[in-house]
Amino acid sequence: MAKLGRFITFEGGEGTGKSTQAKRLQAKLAQRNIPSILTREPGGSPGAEEIRSLLLQGNPGRWEPLTEALLFYAARADHTDRTIKPALVAGKWVICDRYSDSSYAYQGGGRGLNRETVRRIEAIAIGDFKPELTLILDQDPEIGLARVASRTHKETRFEEFDIEFHRRMRKSFLDIARRAPDRCAVIDANQDVDAVEEAVFQLLKTRLRIK
Repeated sequence: MAKLGRFITFEGGEGTGKSTQAKRLQAKLAQRNIPSILTREPGGSPGAEEIRSLLLQGNPGRWEPLTEALLFYAARADHTDRTIKPALVAGKWVICDRYSDSSYAYQGGGRGLNRETVRRIEAIAIGDFKPELTLILDQDPEIGLARVASRTHKETRFEEFDIEFHRRMRKSFLDIARRAPDRCAVIDANQDVDAVEEAVFQLLKTRLRIK
C-alpha cells in the first residue's frame, strides 16, 4: 500500500505571514525531495475558488455569521474532496494556508457564532478530518493590521473589521491551541521571517520526525 502524504496547516490572524511561511516550507520539502502541494482557503479547488470571491469581497457586514460559516464549509468540503484528500492518497504532503480552525476563530470567536454550531456544520461538511499538524502564527493584531495596511491593495473584507474582532479572533486561535496541543503549535510571528521559518521547521523535526 502506498504511503499517504501528510497534512499541515498554517493559521493566524491578518498579516501574520502565513502565506510566506507556507511557501518557504514547501521549498524546504522540495530540497528534501518530498513531493508537496501548496493550497489555500477559502479556495483550493475550482468550485471553492468561486466561493472565495463571495466570501472575501464586499463590505464587512455582507454576510451574517451563520451564512458566512456555511459558505466557508461548502468551499472546504469541495476543497477537501477534490484537492486535499487525492493529494494525500498520491503520497504528497499538503501545505494549506488556513483550514477549519479559521472558522472557529473568525466566525466563532470573531463574529460570535456559537462554537457548537460551527462544530455541527463541520461534522456534516468534513466529518472528523483534521490536519496532522497546525502551526498557529501568533502576533498582536495591531501589528498584523499595520502590515496589511502597508499593502498596495486590500485583500479581504476581514481586514476592515474593527480591532476588537481581531483581538477576539487571536484569543480563539490560542484557545484552539490549548484544546488540541498534540495537533497545534503556537509560533511567535513577531520574529523576522527567517526566524519564523526556522521555528516552523524545528517543529516539523520534533512533531513529524522530518530530517
